[in-house]
Amino acid sequence: MSRDLVLEIGCEEIPARLMPDTLAALGSLAQERLRAARLDISELNTYGTPRRLVLVVRGLAEETAARTYEVKGPPEKTAFTPDGKPTQAAEGFARSQGVALADLQVRQVDGGSYVFATKREAGRPTLQVLAELLPDLVRSLSFPRPMRWGSGELRFVRPIRWLLALFGDEVVEFDLDGLRSDRFTYGHRFLAPGPFRITDPDDYFARLEHAYVVLSPEERRARIRAQGEQLAKEVGGRVLFSDELLTEVTFLVEYPTALRGSFAPQYLELPSEVVVTPMKDHQRYFPVVNPEGELLPYFIAVRNGTAAHLNTVRAGNEKVLRARLADARFFFEEDKRVALAERVERLKHIVFQENLGTLYDKTQRLEALAGHLAGRAGLDGAAAGFVARAAHLAKADLTTNMVYEFPELQGIMGREYALLSGEHASVAQAIAEQYLPRFAGDELPATIAGSLLALADKLDTIVGCFGVGLTPTGSQDPYGLRRLAGGCINIMLEGELDLSLSELVRTAAQLYTKQRLLPRPAAEVTAEVLEFLTGRLRIALEDRGLRYDVVDAVLAAAPDYPAQAYRRAEALTRLRHEAFFGALLTAFTRAGNLARQAGEAAVRPELFTEDAEKELFAGYQERARALPALIKAENYPAALKELARLAGPVDRFFTDVLVMAPDPAVRANRLALLKAVRDLGLMVADFGRLVAD
Repeated sequence: MSRDLVLEIGCEEIPARLMPDTLAALGSLAQERLRAARLDISELNTYGTPRRLVLVVRGLAEETAARTYEVKGPPEKTAFTPDGKPTQAAEGFARSQGVALADLQVRQVDGGSYVFATKREAGRPTLQVLAELLPDLVRSLSFPRPMRWGSGELRFVRPIRWLLALFGDEVVEFDLDGLRSDRFTYGHRFLAPGPFRITDPDDYFARLEHAYVVLSPEERRARIRAQGEQLAKEVGGRVLFSDELLTEVTFLVEYPTALRGSFAPQYLELPSEVVVTPMKDHQRYFPVVNPEGELLPYFIAVRNGTAAHLNTVRAGNEKVLRARLADARFFFEEDKRVALAERVERLKHIVFQENLGTLYDKTQRLEALAGHLAGRAGLDGAAAGFVARAAHLAKADLTTNMVYEFPELQGIMGREYALLSGEHASVAQAIAEQYLPRFAGDELPATIAGSLLALADKLDTIVGCFGVGLTPTGSQDPYGLRRLAGGCINIMLEGELDLSLSELVRTAAQLYTKQRLLPRPAAEVTAEVLEFLTGRLRIALEDRGLRYDVVDAVLAAAPDYPAQAYRRAEALTRLRHEAFFGALLTAFTRAGNLARQAGEAAVRPELFTEDAEKELFAGYQERARALPALIKAENYPAALKELARLAGPVDRFFTDVLVMAPDPAVRANRLALLKAVRDLGLMVADFGRLVAD
């Protein structure tokens, strides 16, 4: 027999951004706790609106499953005398486990004989188990900034106002910080506030539907999309839906009704981002575009309620947007009065970070670091000039009225004002791309100038923060350094920029030192930042589907050039299934295992006494001559095949030669030879880190 369970945690409005992760956590924790309680279920789902978190379990067994399990006791020789009589240890163990002495069994475990007690635990009524499990489940949910309210000790995302808990038609009775569970729920805050008495889980869904609450986020999302598309179609357009904004709006409403508003066409003369940003980021509206992707003077808003009095709601939304667009137009016209280049001096009065100087100081570092990057990337002439000019103007838009009012437009307005000031299009585009990627999965800079400026900007911030001790710890990363580091790595990987991490970080640190803004030794900061970046590189490579052992093997050998590391790991992944690879892996793993005991002495051929070691040394010398050119050309298939030719000599060496010879000089020389062979392999990868298939 089974019943359905519904748990509803009624709260004050929960921030929309927290809802997806909270519902996922509620589901996974519930699944885990029910499984641990030995409760069988048919289906588990979570639902949520701004005012409620809901867990629904279908087909929940009415009793926990009985179980039989064993408890390990003392060793047999302690529990029984040589003639088989139980000792006090056996009697005490049997008593503590609630079993008879005669029921104790002796089993062989890990090479020894131990006494075991077999215990049987009967099932418990589910209603009783849930009364303990559900309050613990609620307390187990964690949030970035939990709240306390009243005189209680419970911490939660927002104050809890009611708890509904029904197992079939029975209330699961429990107390949570003075609040008792019951069978009452509440509908839409204004359209059907309640309370409503619920008889069972099926009645719960029916009641909420009539109380203007669409419980399923997926259904609310679908309604918003369908209504918005229909409204846009009526004016010959389509809605610019973004997943992020659509998810946010979905969790801002309980009963969505979309409406179409309009604004004066004259605002379309502004740059499109100036119009879209107030809509999306400030008002949570969806823009409407024509089939060519150009903005139309309409927007889609979503109301938390029905279509009643929709004209009044529409007029209110249009009024708010009209004011924001009027402000934007005023700021734009005022900002155009000053050329972007004339704003650079104003950066001297804006602090970048209290211990890292002003934005003007940062601009000077960016010019130097971006110029260095341009040289390393092989740019010269006009291309290098574009990078230098973009670095000089990169932060100038931070002094504008528009960016002060709408910080989301930093870089974007820099591009617009650069073009209006007569700057080259390449310079303007690089200014816009300097902040990319802004989040995981975001687009990357599309131009080489933008990529190099974005790299310089992110590296400068990372090095500076590490230099003054503002490093990420655990889940805390207030300056978003992990995101910046991931952005650096992805720019290098996607752009195939063969740049040295160590050189770039060292250069960035030296620029801070030159300005006397680095309170710690540059070498110390460089080492910490490199370790941090290498960790992000490891994550980026694994995110691209590369096996962890391949990533380990490549980064142990060549972590300094991310793009090369990626290409090397890809080649290793393809070639590890070739016929020759198994012998290569065995040979270099065996050599590497003993090479750890080698010192720093060079190989001395005059100490060779066996043909096998002479043959291995000759093979090593031949490969050492051929390999550098192949590695430089990134011809990894040929390089691996060259290394594989040492498999036979290595095998004969281990068969015919006593590595750990009695003579210390001979022993050290043979270990040095193995170390030389191992180091040759490290030109490609640390094969000892690969796991055999």
